[in-house]
Amino acid sequence: MLRTALLAALVAGSAHAAETAGPRAIWTWEGESYAMLESEGMAAQGIAFLKTKSIGTVYLYADAWRGRNLIVSQPERYRRLLRRLHGSGLKVYALLGSGYLNTERYVLPRHREEAVAMLQRVLDYNKAAAPEERFDGINLDIEPHILAEWSTRKMELLANFLDMSDTLMRVKAQSGQALPIGPAIPFWLDGIQLDWHGRRKPVNQHVQDIYDYVALMDYRDHADGGDGLVSHAMDELAYGETIGRPVLIGIETMPNELKKVSFNHLGEPDLERELAATSRSVGGMRSFGGFVVHHYASYRRWLGLD
Repeated sequence: MLRTALLAALVAGSAHAAETAGPRAIWTWEGESYAMLESEGMAAQGIAFLKTKSIGTVYLYADAWRGRNLIVSQPERYRRLLRRLHGSGLKVYALLGSGYLNTERYVLPRHREEAVAMLQRVLDYNKAAAPEERFDGINLDIEPHILAEWSTRKMELLANFLDMSDTLMRVKAQSGQALPIGPAIPFWLDGIQLDWHGRRKPVNQHVQDIYDYVALMDYRDHADGGDGLVSHAMDELAYGETIGRPVLIGIETMPNELKKVSFNHLGEPDLERELAATSRSVGGMRSFGGFVVHHYASYRRWLGLD
């Protein structure tokens, strides 16, 4: 009898943690996205996994990989997969930006046309697709701090990033499509002041002014304290409250030399505990858009599934 009561309490506690830990999205990169596009079995496995982990939005890679660009050459594969994902109750955002393509270069003015073309391919796909086959939004992962010249040209590159962002949002507006677009940004942008278009503000505020939402790379393995998830997200969440735009809190599952950056050295109960604690702290803020996990393949490996 006591054992039954304890089990019931544990189940109730787990359900409560899942319930209070906010909506969840996941970055799904080149290999795993192409696998789901090309294999019915991998798509079924992916959907089952995402549903089990209470993930409601997939950031599905939608650009070139290994010499192919399926959204251009075989858009029917995206149409079929998006119908299936939507039919399972999932939202799907096009994930743009790639280490394979070195898209960090897109912030440079000489690569601006490539950035526009990257977005335009998704807009063209959506325009030609049936409603149930369309992307629900777009997530950009264009990180200027990866560039070799970051250490000597940081402020210039950040201004380039804002210029690129402004251009992309204008292209979206001209398309007449209402799908939300937002970038992945590091949590430390709020500590850099930048003059842009005659206004001096923290870089995160410029970014949040431009886009519909942001996904904050808020990579820490604990919720509380001055170096925790909550503290590092608070400036972005507070500004999101002011301007009425969501902020998603990104979490890392890949190995990292700095243990505090990732949950990789911990277990799933630890992650769920810290997400629940984060949600209790900021879940009442209208700007809190939930969590986004980095990333599909590493998350599965961490859980021992692959």
